[in-house]
Amino acid sequence: MNPLLDETHDPAARSWVPGACGHADFPIQNLPLGRIARDGADHVVTAIGDAMLDLTALSAAPGLPASAALALRPIAGGSMVPLMAAGPGASRDLRHVLFALLREEADASTRDLVAAHLLPSARYPLLLPCQPPTFADFYSSIHHARRIGALVRPDAPLMPNYTYLPVGYHGRSTTVFASGHDFPRPKGQIVDTDKQIVYAPSRRLDYEAELGFLVGAPSTFGEPVPLERAREHLFGVSLLNDWSARDIQFWEYAPLGPFLGKSFASTLGGWVVTREALEPFWVAPPWDADRQILAHLDAPGERERGGLNVSVEVHLRSEKMRTLGLPAHRISTSQCADSFWTVGQMLAHCTSNGASLSSGDLIGSGTLSGPGDDSRACLMELTAGGKEPFALPGGETRTFVEDGDEITLTAWCETPGRARIGLGEATARVLPARA
Repeated sequence: MNPLLDETHDPAARSWVPGACGHADFPIQNLPLGRIARDGADHVVTAIGDAMLDLTALSAAPGLPASAALALRPIAGGSMVPLMAAGPGASRDLRHVLFALLREEADASTRDLVAAHLLPSARYPLLLPCQPPTFADFYSSIHHARRIGALVRPDAPLMPNYTYLPVGYHGRSTTVFASGHDFPRPKGQIVDTDKQIVYAPSRRLDYEAELGFLVGAPSTFGEPVPLERAREHLFGVSLLNDWSARDIQFWEYAPLGPFLGKSFASTLGGWVVTREALEPFWVAPPWDADRQILAHLDAPGERERGGLNVSVEVHLRSEKMRTLGLPAHRISTSQCADSFWTVGQMLAHCTSNGASLSSGDLIGSGTLSGPGDDSRACLMELTAGGKEPFALPGGETRTFVEDGDEITLTAWCETPGRARIGLGEATARVLPARA
């Protein structure tokens, strides 16, 4: 029996908040954390149904029980980072307090106290959960690696190191933007149709459907985190679109890897689904029983429950589609559980040379493509490098992202016998390149 499963995961649990019971994303079994700007200050909130509860305001409410005040103290200043740094015990205590305040069995005085701090979610756009100190992006999907490799290295699609270690690189954390932050098409050096090197707007702009894993408790410099304890440093998960300018990227990336083709924008979803909420959704990764892994990246527990059952969808809505009143067009659905490398292995690998984790660090999963054609989670794969356009409602076609296109990622966790929970969305629109 899993000791981390408790009453907060009970699929029969109900909330007194109208519309929360059976909500597709935010029932009481979820309770994700986010941040908003309100009354000139940042506030930490949780989602419940179509509402959000202002936890920062609630932390200062007269009459709050002492246990609740203690659990809310780390986010009283409007930042998630103190809660992240406090470790899994603190986030678990907060989850239990919120569950008790919002569950159907709460008494009338508790409901009145909490109801005073409920806000309509539609009124307050979410900020970044935190400004990540560091951003490391990985390449966890072997399906993505093989397809991209076949396009750029037909003679050697999968590099020899891929099955030995989680391949990754350090990105630029200052251009990680909140969902809803639109950005101009990036410019850079590209190879034009005449094989000339020019400085121009990217013509092969792409999205990458990923998950962003946020670090909670920091680790100690010089002390590698063992795989068995790696997930103790995971605070939660958000949606992540790590945009790519493929023409800039493939001209510049040899021999040192991604740089300007990746650093112009990454869109991070505003809701963080905590590790505690994810507990029912860990599954066995898709490894052969005899897969050979070096000892520092292998553990029985990781083989049993290292994968994460999260479905990620990509939707595109063009300028023309908005003008015609057409809804967004679903492009793909993929599963994090299909990944070759797990988040635990990524966290352990980050520290295997003695480097340390910091609270709020962002770990990108890499493009979460699956084995099927409908699970290709970027346009580079979907259109075979721009050779195979696909149709959109309204008569348009696409090979790469055009100006005015809005890309939205959504995701959810679902497994038999448990309540479905969602991650909200990560969305951004591409604007024309600056003159």
